[in-house]
Amino acid sequence: MEVVITDSTDEVGRTGADVVAALLDGRPEAVLGLATGSSPVGVYDELGARCRNGTLTLAKARGFLLDEYVGLPDDHPQRYRNVIQQDFVAKVDIDPAFVCAPDGSASDLPAACTAYEAAIERAGGVDLQVLGVGADGHIGFNEPGSSLASRTRIKTLTRQTRLDNARFFDDDQEAVPRHCITQGVGTIMQARHLLMVVEGSRKGAAVRQMVEGPVTARWPASVLQLHPHVTVVLDEAAASELELADYYRDVYANKPAWQGW
Repeated sequence: MEVVITDSTDEVGRTGADVVAALLDGRPEAVLGLATGSSPVGVYDELGARCRNGTLTLAKARGFLLDEYVGLPDDHPQRYRNVIQQDFVAKVDIDPAFVCAPDGSASDLPAACTAYEAAIERAGGVDLQVLGVGADGHIGFNEPGSSLASRTRIKTLTRQTRLDNARFFDDDQEAVPRHCITQGVGTIMQARHLLMVVEGSRKGAAVRQMVEGPVTARWPASVLQLHPHVTVVLDEAAASELELADYYRDVYANKPAWQGW
C-alpha cells in the first residue's frame, strides 16, 4: 500500500489524476471503476481539465460505477448514473455508452446484480478502481460487518450512511433510499489497481483503521491491506491520525522514478 500525504485538497485531485493518466498513457482502452461522492470530484475535475487542454484522452476507456441506489426514478438528480454524468462523463471525452451502472430500478434486483458482475468480467475486469471511504470505514456501500469476500449485491444502508448522505437530498434523511446495489468487497478487490482518495479530518479514524489497523469486517476498507497494488492519496487532515505519517512522507519523497504508479 502506497500512502501519499499531500498539502491540500487540490493536490489530492492532481495526484489522483496523475495515477489515472499514467494508466491511460500505457493502456488507452483501460477499464475504470468510478466512485461517486465528494472525495473523487477533485480527481474528475483535474481529468476534465487535462482533456480540455489536450494532454489526456479517455476516448477509448470504459467505466463501471461502484454502486447505485435502489428505487430512485431515472431522472432523479441523485441517481448515481446521473451523478457520474455530471461529475465525470460531462467533463471528459469518454463515450457515455461505455459507462455502465448497476440497474437499481430492475424488477429482479438479484438478477441485475449477477448481470453486472458478468458485464465487468466480459470487459476484462477493472484496471483501476477509484474509491472513497466512509467515516465508518465503508467502501462502496459495503457497510461495517459486510463480508470481505462479497460480490455485487443488494445492501441495506445504515442509519449513519443515510444521515451522511442526507445533504444530497435537501437534508431529508427519509428521502435517502434504504437500499442500494453495490459492488462487493470481493469484487472491488479483483480490480488490478485501487486508488483511494480521502479528504478531511472527519475521515481520520477510518483512514487510520484502513492503513494501520487490523483487517476486519468492522472496517471494510481495512481489506485494502491485502491488495497487491493500492495507492492512498490523502490531504493533511485525513492523515492526521496516522501514527506512521512521517514514514509515509519519507517514503514518497524518496520514491524511485522508475517505480511509477
